Amino acid sequence: MFKYIKSLSIFILAISVLLPLAACSPAVPEESDQVTVLLDWTPNTNYSGIYAAIEEGYYEENNLNVEVVEAPGSVVQMVAAGQAEFGISYQEEVTYARINNIPILSIAAIIQNNTSGFASLKEKGIETPADFEGKSYGGWGSPVEEAIIKALMEDYNADFEEVDLVTTGEVDSLIVIKREADFAWIYYGWTGIEAELKEMELNFIELRKEEPALNYYTPVIITGESLAENNPKLVKSFIEATAKGYRLAIDEPDRAADHLLTHAPELAETLVRASQDWLADQYQADAETWGIQELETWEKYAQWLYQYELIDELPDMKEAFTNQFLR
Repeated sequence: MFKYIKSLSIFILAISVLLPLAACSPAVPEESDQVTVLLDWTPNTNYSGIYAAIEEGYYEENNLNVEVVEAPGSVVQMVAAGQAEFGISYQEEVTYARINNIPILSIAAIIQNNTSGFASLKEKGIETPADFEGKSYGGWGSPVEEAIIKALMEDYNADFEEVDLVTTGEVDSLIVIKREADFAWIYYGWTGIEAELKEMELNFIELRKEEPALNYYTPVIITGESLAENNPKLVKSFIEATAKGYRLAIDEPDRAADHLLTHAPELAETLVRASQDWLADQYQADAETWGIQELETWEKYAQWLYQYELIDELPDMKEAFTNQFLR
């Protein structure tokens, strides 16, 4: 299960010695601009547009030599420090980064809507947040997790104190809900599809349907403020080619799946293709173009964090993202 929420303490950690970055892109002329993209998780269909842009030669057409690397540390910290030109993050992480004066910004939304939510085995009878009472939640121990569960339960006049919070070391959420807890947080585009393929019957409570403020962008592509200001041509070239990759993933999901499997042959092909088909309609959804971000989405989520005392101040969210490189 590819999950983006990490401990909020990530933003006060010092940058440690970086591990060597391993390339996974084909060779192109030496005069090309060298670009590193840091993944926040292992390869999966969230990143298919990037792999498609590599394999289709879109980056090469824009004179870019792109390396895709699983980040050895905090993506935000490494991008902010100039150790990589681009990275994959999510709106929550970027919001906290801005509050902590980490100079990064989101330059494209990979998926237009939040496709995550709480999953449980159908036999557990968890159909609404009210049913969380008397159940156990398996997660990462993040304050945001607790706040979301509590807020959703309050809307149903349910008692949050009746939830047993279990911090699990298991990254596979399907294993968590089978063995360690009654419900867990998943992204449907991967874990939900995996459950379907395994014929596991789930109840799934979508966050965005329960609370509009939780329909935030996850994942997003980030870059450093310095790069955006000092080399906008490179950023625009990268986003232009990446957008073409995601448009291919939208129009030809099976071809995009081929490209992902070329770079990550260890993945289950059936899952990759099923997930790719499902995400084809989610990358852009009803937005005017792939990658576009709305100020309202950023402000609503920041206000929600502030309301539940997860942040002490409301940052200027106009400074957290830009659409300029998509135009």
